[in-house]
This record gives sequence, C-alpha cells and structure tokens, in this order.
Amino acid sequence: MARQVVDMDELVEHWTVLDEEQELLAGKRGATRLGFALLLKYYTRHGRFPRGRAEFGDEAVAFVARQVNVASTEIAFYEWSGRTIEYHRKQIRTHLGFRVCGVADADKLTDWLTTNVAHAERSADRVRQELLKHCFAERIEPPTADRLTRMVRSALSRAEEAWFSTIEARLSPELRERVLGLVEVEQAPETGAEDEDSESVLGQVKAMPGNISLESMLREIRKLQAIRSLGLPPTLFADVAPKVLASWRQRAAVESPSHLRRRSPASAVTLLSALLAEREHEVTDSLVDLLIATVHRIGARAERKVTNELINAFKRVTGKENLLFHIAEASVDAPDGPVRDVVFPAVAGGEQTLRELVHEYRTKGPLYRRTVQTTLKASYTNHYRRGLIELLQVLQFRSNNAAHRPVIEALELVERYAKAGNTTYYPLGEHIPAHRGTAGQWAEVVHRADKRGRNRTVRMVYEVATFQALREQLRCKEVWVAGSGRWRNPDEDLPADFEARRGEHYTELRKPRDPKAFTRALRQEMEAELGELNAALPGLEWVDITERKAGAIRFTAPEASPEPRNLRRIKGEVRRRWDGVPLIDMLKEAILRTGCLKQVTSVAGGTSLPPEVLAERLMLAIYGYGTNTGLRAVAGGTHGHTEEEIRYVRRRYLTPEAARQIAVEIANATFAARDSGLWGASSTAVASDSTHFRAWDQNLFTEWHSRYGGRGILVYWHVERGSVVVHSQTLRASASEVAAMVEGAIRHGTTMSVEGNYVDSHGQSEIGFGITRLLNVDLLPRIKQINRVRLYRPGTGQPDAYPNLAAAMTRPIRWDVIENNYDQVIKYATAIRSGTASTEAILSRFTRAASHPAYQAMLEIGRAQRTCFVARYLRERDLQREIEEGLNVVESWNAANAVIYYGKGGEISTNRREEVEMAALCLRILQASLVYVNTLMLQDVLAEPEWADKLTPADRRALTPLFWSHVRPYGEVNLDLGSRLDLGSGATKIPGSS
Repeated sequence: MARQVVDMDELVEHWTVLDEEQELLAGKRGATRLGFALLLKYYTRHGRFPRGRAEFGDEAVAFVARQVNVASTEIAFYEWSGRTIEYHRKQIRTHLGFRVCGVADADKLTDWLTTNVAHAERSADRVRQELLKHCFAERIEPPTADRLTRMVRSALSRAEEAWFSTIEARLSPELRERVLGLVEVEQAPETGAEDEDSESVLGQVKAMPGNISLESMLREIRKLQAIRSLGLPPTLFADVAPKVLASWRQRAAVESPSHLRRRSPASAVTLLSALLAEREHEVTDSLVDLLIATVHRIGARAERKVTNELINAFKRVTGKENLLFHIAEASVDAPDGPVRDVVFPAVAGGEQTLRELVHEYRTKGPLYRRTVQTTLKASYTNHYRRGLIELLQVLQFRSNNAAHRPVIEALELVERYAKAGNTTYYPLGEHIPAHRGTAGQWAEVVHRADKRGRNRTVRMVYEVATFQALREQLRCKEVWVAGSGRWRNPDEDLPADFEARRGEHYTELRKPRDPKAFTRALRQEMEAELGELNAALPGLEWVDITERKAGAIRFTAPEASPEPRNLRRIKGEVRRRWDGVPLIDMLKEAILRTGCLKQVTSVAGGTSLPPEVLAERLMLAIYGYGTNTGLRAVAGGTHGHTEEEIRYVRRRYLTPEAARQIAVEIANATFAARDSGLWGASSTAVASDSTHFRAWDQNLFTEWHSRYGGRGILVYWHVERGSVVVHSQTLRASASEVAAMVEGAIRHGTTMSVEGNYVDSHGQSEIGFGITRLLNVDLLPRIKQINRVRLYRPGTGQPDAYPNLAAAMTRPIRWDVIENNYDQVIKYATAIRSGTASTEAILSRFTRAASHPAYQAMLEIGRAQRTCFVARYLRERDLQREIEEGLNVVESWNAANAVIYYGKGGEISTNRREEVEMAALCLRILQASLVYVNTLMLQDVLAEPEWADKLTPADRRALTPLFWSHVRPYGEVNLDLGSRLDLGSGATKIPGSS
C-alpha cells in the first residue's frame, strides 16, 4: 500500500529538528542518530512512539536525514526493538515531560472519558481520538492498543449505564410499567406461544407509513395517539446528545421484544423510551408529509377529472377573427333578420361551429376554474375531509410571522365547526379570518349570497381553501408544527450560539466581519473576470456575443477526446490476470484489507458472534442488498449461512449509519492506497448527479418523476475525479438536487477536502452559486441554454464598460442588499455548515418565500458568482473540458449501477424507507469495493516497467479504476474468507479475530 505524500509545509511544521533538540543528538552516529531524531519528532507530534519504519513517509525520513547529516538509507539499520530504542524512548519522555501510563493514570483517564466524552458519543473511534488528545494534553504516553480499547469500552459502558439509571429515575413507577409493558409476552390465542409478529402496540410504533391515502393518514394518527397516550415527559431526553439518542432508538428498533425483555429494566425502559420519543417526531413528520401530499392530490385529481370530462367535447375552433367579421357583416346587412336565418348561414358549419366556440370559451375561461373548484370541494367533502379534520386534532400548528396568523386562526375555526353537521355557511357574526387562500380565484366560491341576499362564507369551500393555504405555508416553513423534526420551528434551524461565537463562525467560513470587505472582494473578482473575457473575446473562435433573438451568446462545446488506445490494452491485461472475478470476492477483498467492519460494532454496539461469522454474514447481506438479488438468493450459496441468520445480522448490525461508515472507510482506504506517481496529486473536486430507481409506491418516499416517466426515488451521488464515491443520498423525486449537492460537498465524511463540485444543468441556479460561495465550494456546472445567460454588471454608471459583452449584459448587482443582510446570510451559511439545519430546510424556506431579505442577499451573491463563473467558463477551454470530464466520471458511475444492481430488473421492491436507503448504501459499498480493488490491480500491472513506460500523458489523464469487464456479478454466491485475490500486501485480519 503506497504511503501518503507529505508536502513541504507539513515537513517544515512537524519535522524540523530544533536547536534544543540538536543537543539530544550529541554522541549519536549513523542509524542511531537518524532513528532517534525521527522518534523524537514523531513523539512530539503524536504523543506516542511509532510502531516501526512503516509509519514514516520517505519524504519525512529524507527531510530529517538532511538536518542531522546522515544518509536516509541508514534508517534501514535502526533496530525497532531492544535496549537501544528503550533507552531512546526514556530520553525522549524525559525531555518532553511525558510519563508512562500507570494503573492510577488509566483509572483517571477512564473516569475523565466517561464523564466528558462517552456520555455524548457512541463511536468508539471518536472516543479513542479524544482519549489520545487528552493523553497528549496531560503529558501521558498512551497505553498499548489493547489497553486503549479496554478503556474506551469501559468508558462507553459506564457512561451508558449512568444514562440508563438517570433516565429510569426520571420516570414514575407507573410510567416505567407502561413502557415495559410494550414488550410483555403476548400469547397466541390457540398455541399459547409468544407471537412476536402480531400487530402489537410496539409493532405499530415501529411500522413505517404507507402510501398517500386516507387510510395511511388515519393509521398514522392512531400511531401518534398511541405514543402520546403513554405520557412520556417532553423533556425526558433534553440533555442527551442527539447521536446517543439516535443510537438508542436504532437498537430498540432492531431488537426483538424477547431480547429487550432480557435486558435490565433500566436499559430496556431507556431504549424503549428513546424509540417512542424519536418515533413521535418521525410520525409527526409523516403526518405533515401526508397533509401536504393529500391536499396536492385533491387539487390535481380534481383538475384531471374535469379535464378528462371536457377533453372529448373540446374542439379548438380556428379562424375566430374571420368568423367575427362574417357575423358582423351579415348582421349589418340584415339587422332585423332572425339569427337562424342571418347569422348561422354566415359561419362555415353554421350553428354547430358557434356552439363549439362557446364551449371552448367556457372550458378555457372562468367557468372551467369554477368547475374544478366545485369538483375539488366534492372530493374533499366526500372522502378526504375525515382524515384532515382528525389531523387538526393531533397536530399543533404555529407561526412566527404575524402575517400568517390568519391561517392559524382559520384552522381553529375549521376545527371548532368540524362537527357542525350539514351547515352550509358559518353563522352570522362569527369572525371569519381572511387569508391568502380565500382571495383571488377562490373568492367568488368561498363567499356567496344566501337566499336573503346576505354575503356568507361557505363552510366546506372555506375549509378546502384553508388547507391549500396551509400546504403552501408549511412548505416554506412560515407555518411550523410543534413536536416535529423536519417541520419544526425554523428559528431552531439557526445556530443557538451564533451571537456568542460570531467571530469563530466567521473564521470557520473564512469570511471577513466587514460586509463591505466581502462585497469589495467579490466585486473586484467580477471586474477582473469580465475584463479578461472582454479583452479575449475577439480571439475566441468558440464563442461569439452579439444581439440575436435566440440569445446573445453563441457557444461551441469542445469536441470529445478519443479514448487512448493504451487504456484498452491495460484493461485487457487486468482481464487476462484476473478474469471472471466474482463481485462478492471484490467486496471480501476490500473489507479484509480495509478492516472497515469495525464500524459495524462501533455503531451497533458489541456482539457475541465470532468475528469471522459476523463478517461473512455482513458481506452476504451487503451483497444481497447491493445487487438487489435479495437475502434469500444469496443464502443459497456455498457458505453455510441460512437466510434467517443473514437477515438477523442485517437487522441487528447493518444499520444505515454502519453501512455509511463502511463506505467511507473504503473510500479513505482507496485514497491512502493510491500511488501518487501514477494517479497524480490528490483531487479536491467531485462530480455529482442523481440516478432514478423505480420503487414500490406503497410508501411516502416514492414519487412520480416527470423526467423519467415513472414512480421511484433518486439516489444522488458525489464521485471524486478518480471514481471514488465520497457521498450518497436517497431523495424523493421532488427533492432539491441543489440542496443535495451542497449537503454532499460539505458533509461527505471522508478524508478528502472538497473545494470544487462539477454538476449538470440542475446546479446552475443562482441560489446554488450563492450558497456554495459562502461555503467556499467552487460550483462548476454545465450550463443549460448558455445562449440565454445574462452577465450582471459589477457597478452602476458604467454603461460603456465591457463593450464586447454588451449584448449579454444586464443590470448591476445590488451590493447594498448583500451588505444590509450580510450577518443574517452568514448565520444561515453557518447553520448549513454546522448541521443545525439541512440545506433543503433552508432552501424550502427561501425559494417559496422569495421576498425573504436573506434570500434576496444570497441571490445577489449567486448572481455575482455565476457571472464570474460564466466569464471564466467562456474564456477557458481547459475549464470546459475539465467539467465535461468530471461529469463523464459520474455518468460512468451511473452506468455501473445497472451492471451491479441488476436484481428484479433494478426495481427497489420494498415499502420501508430504511430498506430503500440500505439498498442504495450497499450498492455504494459494492461499487466502492470495485474501485478499490481495481485501483490495486492497475497499480500491480503498471508497476512493471514495460507497462509503465507505455503510458502517455493522455493515458494518465484518462486512467480510471471504474471498469468491470473482468468482473462476474452473476451466478452462485460462494464466500470463503480463506481464498484471496493475488494483489500484493495490505490484507488485514477481521477485527476481533485471533
């Protein structure tokens, strides 16, 4: 496995031998002198001694060797065990003031870890990192790896037991009894045996929502009422870290009632309470989703029904102007004649044509809209009203804006008169809140004169208009829901500590505190880019800017480069050496070499299964989900594991969080394994795009996608230039891909530093440019309809500036809007960066409330940044090719999906959202494993001189590990941990095995 390249800045900072350290080298010669210096600098940086030569990069050895006047090759003669190195360690400890960790130190460290770290963290790796930092701060040399592991496990266990006791003490005895009653033994009516599959209260709580229907809404309402009936205090987990609470919820969700009964009462009641508390938020979110989707469905079905009824009768009448002339002429010539004798003969087609003309007006005019409204009201009254009215009784709607208070008051009115029988109108004298939904096209049907000519409010129509207004205001979060997660108070999305830590937040975003400094830098960048394009334009043969009806910019894209011939030869050599490699073997090789399965026990907790057995079953589960063949199909192979055993391990240990961490570990291992001489310097750019998967539609997550013409979900990928996937997200078809792009770029979790993002045309929005500018990500989209793109001016009063670009120029940027809302914009950017709010939550609040001042400021920033990008894009041919090449990587990634995810025709055949997410994550793991193993295969081939010498610069640029001509994804699944691919060194043991 190739070592990471160490740059010069790191060498100077961490590997410079200081003057006072030179004194320690006195009397030492050759390998002893060099070895001591390396030990000293390593210990100074890490607070521990290295395990051997492998932990030193060649660059670091050479850098230190030059300073101590010893040849770098002498390090090969330094002995890493024995009296000499022990004496050196003692000298270094004394010089730096460190001491060996004794029993008393270990006890104190464990106590500190329990109190300060483990109470808010469940990941053993992160707890270990904090322990090492604390050891360094306390000048204590960390104990051995095994002892560290025992200390971390002890701290995690003690912290959790302390939490269990604390949570149990917060519950009254009666409440503890009700919670534990959820897992009491249930007897089947005839056999007397326990029936854990029956629809118990706990089973209902765990169940996911169904499709968009009245039945699903009523079922979710009953579920929410069942959870609330237990009476858990709302502040029960107020001081528990969200990640700890999420881990408890996950464990309670996957453990069967019999397993929970075997736990101590304190742990069982805590896990169940966590599940109930989290599910209450999730069910509330589901009900809001159902409300939004149901109200939309009522309107959409009403329009479709009316259209279908009228479409057969509808016939467009042509030549209406000529008809009018003929009618007018005939009427003037015979003003006293009968219509049937004078007007009808003047029109081709006679009376029938005139009837069709009247029908066309009615179907396209106000009458059509009133017909739709009437049909919508009937659909609501006869079917959906029951569920929506019940929903008002369980959800509490709130608003922070007085302008939207009328909708809240209207909902209170609707609920108050919900059981008023067949009352047509609201009573006279009742205050009827007027809101946006009752105005405009609804005004004439909401308000109607009664038999006495009095203007009254029609109750059912008012309810429909109110629910439609509620839907729109929920979507932009002007109205929020108490006790919800995603639909919570939008003020909670902003960082609570922003005022206290304003300076730190500005520093972390690398933004100046002065808004004028920010706008000045952005304006100068605009002026420079526009100036360079204006000067270069006459010499650019691929772009022309002039006034034309189709758009001012005429652009010719660069031609695609042919595939270098040597790449085919190299892939052929890989196929010759490793032909027909089963995909399960590539997964096995990646897992064994990276040791990534430790993430499973880190997330899910300990296990009593032997490590090899757990590893094999996890591999089979990942393979079954990632290929979509299913667990039953993989259980038929020659590996000795039954379907029930694989399914249990999947449910108990392979959580979405664990699968995500496995994929991240494989990505990191790929970065570490790369030979920089072959692949070049580490990339800082990713390409992102979505893939549509058909999916069963008996759930809220599956939606119709107009572009793909079917129901399904989207998986949004972030793929590095070297074909390593760094992030994936499972999205609804209606979700914002701009938000998904931002989320993946800043929260991918790998060791890669993402500074640029290639996106297809979906990423060219101005708000996308604005957010990425604030988050220091260079957005690099492929511009759709670039001929119509407008370039904004950096300042006013300069109409003659940039004369070559004048045809494409538009108004100046409003810098005052940015400066006046700069602090608020930084606050929203901080919320996205720190994770207090998702990008989609921020965008949903903004894009449907375009008047929001912070949104307007972000738009202006985005317009300025987009102008800079377009000017650079039009000028630089290399940038155009770079973006195309980056997007080709993600297109190749999408092509590999169809090869690997082949089972059931590529359709996700499950109605559970977690299962949908697991399928996407396991597919990501399989493709990441393919890229990792292919990287090692290519490096083995190209390490031979006869192949390395054949590579041209074009070959190196186009070299990719994402190919599968040598892979066999189909056939019987055979798994044997004893057989390995011949790929050189780097294999590791299964964590925990001997």
